[in-house]
Parts: sequence; C-alpha cells; structure tokens
Amino acid sequence: MSSRNQQLFERAQEHIPGGVNSPVRAFRSVGGTPRFFVAGAGARVTDADGVNYIDYVGSWGPLILGHAHPEVVAAVREAALAGLSFGAPTESEIDMAELLCKLLPALEMVRLVSSGTEATMSAIRLARGFTGRDLLLKFEGCYHGHSDSLLVKAGSGLLTLGNPSSAGVPADLAQHTMVLDYNDSEQVAAAFDAHGDRIAAVIVEPVAGNMNLIAPRPPFLQTLREECSRHGAVLIFDEVMTGFRVGPQGAQGLYGITPDLTTLGKVIGGGR
Repeated sequence: MSSRNQQLFERAQEHIPGGVNSPVRAFRSVGGTPRFFVAGAGARVTDADGVNYIDYVGSWGPLILGHAHPEVVAAVREAALAGLSFGAPTESEIDMAELLCKLLPALEMVRLVSSGTEATMSAIRLARGFTGRDLLLKFEGCYHGHSDSLLVKAGSGLLTLGNPSSAGVPADLAQHTMVLDYNDSEQVAAAFDAHGDRIAAVIVEPVAGNMNLIAPRPPFLQTLREECSRHGAVLIFDEVMTGFRVGPQGAQGLYGITPDLTTLGKVIGGGR
C-alpha cells in the first residue's frame, strides 16, 4: 500500500509539471518521494503520513520565528478580518516602507512587488533605464530568480558573454549578461576595465546562498562598490536570503557596504 505522500505525488503529477511547483522541491536528484506537509509548529513540521521532522528549511529562510507563532497568527488574522486585498493604497504599505527604510542603510524609497524574482527583474530594468546601458554582471553560484536575464551561465572563456542556462532563454538576451566568479576581485576589475562604459549594473548575493553560504572575502564587496562608483554602474544587493537574517541591517549593514539598490523577498512577508 502506497504512502499518502506517494498518493499525493502521483495526483500532483497529473496537473503540475513534475508534481512540484519549484525545482528545489523535487527529489529527482536524490531519489524518493517529495514530502507533502500538512502542518507546522515552531521548529517542527508534519507530513501527510503523520511523520514529524525538525525543519531546517524554514520556508527557505523567512520563518525566523518558526511555524504558526501565536503573535504572527494573531496579526495575520487581524489583517485578514479587515480585508485581504484592495488593489488600492493602504496605510499598511506605508508602515512597511517606513520600517524597511529605517532598518536598511541603503533604502530611501521602496517599491513593493510580489516576489524576489519580480524584485530583481525590476531592479535590473531600473538600472538599465537609469544608465542607458545594457550589460549586466552577475556571479556564478548566485541565484536571483527565474527571469530570462538571470538564467545565464558563464561563457567559454574569461570575460566572455553568457550562455543560456535554460531552454527558452534567447541567446540574443543572454549576450547582455556576463557571468564572473564569485569572490574574484581581480576578475571584476578586469571586466570593468574592458567593458566599464557598457555595464549597467552588478547584481550579487552578498553571501552566496545557492552554493552553501559562501561568505564574501574582505575585498570583494568593496571592490564591487568602488568599480560601480568609478564607472557609473548600479550596484544591486540581492538580499532576498540575507535580509534580516545575518543582522537587522542585512548584509549591507554587516559588511558596511552600501549598494545603490536592494532587493528583498519572502522574509518581509513571513514566507509569502
């Protein structure tokens, strides 16, 4: 007799590609059946078969207070009773913007969007519009969402333009992204020497979360700041993972480097 997890997985595959809504939830590379969770409390979660687990994922970061914290549940309930969505301005969004600007050194203005992917996509578009340039620098091993400009891997040689890392990303679009090695300050300087007048922005996870939390070497973030300032490019810190987790001021406060733009994600919404 199959488990409830297996039954749900088989059912999910009928209408959800791969049976999951994010590649990180698939078990294909490790084998087995994805766990379908039904409840969480504090640091523990329960799957559809009634098995309890210690949760080291925390909804990929935002659940700093754990699952179903009573104060969080009460606040969500109070907000829901007043209405879930208006499609119009509310005082709550002003409160959130003011709090974010108070906490993060780089923030002066806030635009609220629906996801981390949308935040990074919007930041890149803003940087390109501001500079009038097209070229984007990103780093191998850093993840910034699934927009086309960011699904790009390193080219075949040093300082070559990127190649699509996913089917469906046009090569013509990938050529506007250059992928460098994370923590390589000399490579950054060389890229700016060669292409400084074409670079619109540098986007980086201050701590590279998608390759097992690699911290920046002391000169790396400072080099990014100096080169962007020298060449008129926009420095974007993707703090979707580091925001409010490495400290109340994010990585920019921890390392004392102020970016031009900051992107945040699910951490400011408790997982949404």
